[in-house]
Order: sequence, then C-alpha cells, then structure tokens
Amino acid sequence: MNSDLRQSLIAAASHFYNRGWMVGTAGNLSARLTDGSFWITASGRAKGQLTEQDFIRMNVDGKIIEQPHSDCRPSAETSIHQAIYKSFPEAQACYHVHSIEANLVSRFTDEDRLPLPAIEMLKGLGVWEENPEVAIPLFTNHFEVPRIADEICDRFAISPPPIPALLIRDHGVTVWGDSTAKAYNHIEVAEYIFRYMVAAR
Repeated sequence: MNSDLRQSLIAAASHFYNRGWMVGTAGNLSARLTDGSFWITASGRAKGQLTEQDFIRMNVDGKIIEQPHSDCRPSAETSIHQAIYKSFPEAQACYHVHSIEANLVSRFTDEDRLPLPAIEMLKGLGVWEENPEVAIPLFTNHFEVPRIADEICDRFAISPPPIPALLIRDHGVTVWGDSTAKAYNHIEVAEYIFRYMVAAR
C-alpha cells in the first residue's frame, strides 16, 4: 500500500510537471496512510523525475518516520500539509503546485478571499448550486512557512472553507481530497478556473 501511494504521487507529479505547474523542484505532494502518517515529496527533488526514494514518511506532528537517507529533507512546505491533515481528518491527500495562473489570480484582490466565477467547473470542487457565490480562501505568503500553516489552522477552525482548496498569494494553490484521485481532480479543476479567470480579465 505504501508503494502504491508513492506511485500515485509520482504519476501526478509527472503530469503536473508536464503542465508547467511544478517547474524545477517547485511544489509538493503528500498522501496519508491508515495510521495517520503521510508520504511527502522530499525537498529539492525534480518533480518530473521522482522515484520512491524521493519521499519521506512523517507523522502529523512533523516527526520523520522513514527517509531514504540522512540528507533527504522534508519539503519546506510540510507544515502546510500538516495543517490540512489536522484541520480535515477526512483528507487523505494534499497537493500543492506553483502555476502562473494561480499567482496571477491571487493578485486580483487585496482581500483574504478571492471570489470565483459561477461556472460549471465548480461542481468539480463540490459546489452543486445554481449561480453559486463561492470564494477561495487567500493567505499571505510569509517567508516563514509555519506561519502560513498556523494561519490556515486558525482561520479554518473558525471558518471552514467552502471548497477543498486555498491560495497563497504569489505562491500557488493547495488542494486536498479523500483520495489521491480526488486531490488530482481538484488541482485540475482549480487550475481550469484560474485560467478562465485570467482569460476573462
């Protein structure tokens, strides 16, 4: 099962790399095991060429359980994945990519939420309403990533998001789902919506 999860993450990373959403070593993907620990991409790995040796297994409190070798470090954004898993017990995968469109739309407002267009693709993020008014939560891109994670936990504890996605200004989108397949779909739907917003501007 552990191997299967990593293979799913490898396939997703390759696809996102080919789409230009994980250029160089940018972005990170994780998937949770039945014991609550999770595999996450190691820091500094080229996302188009991942192998099973490019993942670290961690618990939700940030302790390393398995690593392929001692100089293999967790992603710098591991704390964001921890925040998602702590905030949403049902989440089994968390994907974070750096697309041009996500960064552009994050500049469309100065508020802490970005209204999304009421288009059909919102159904892919679980919004089944006629003419919905939905906004994606938007967070400041602090240099200290754990500070971003703390703000995610604090805000979502008070006001859960309407969709399984969030934006970090000038940084990228993070989504989650109850399976790797759901997280994969959520990334594709979110990125479609962002492209639509840029084209319609």
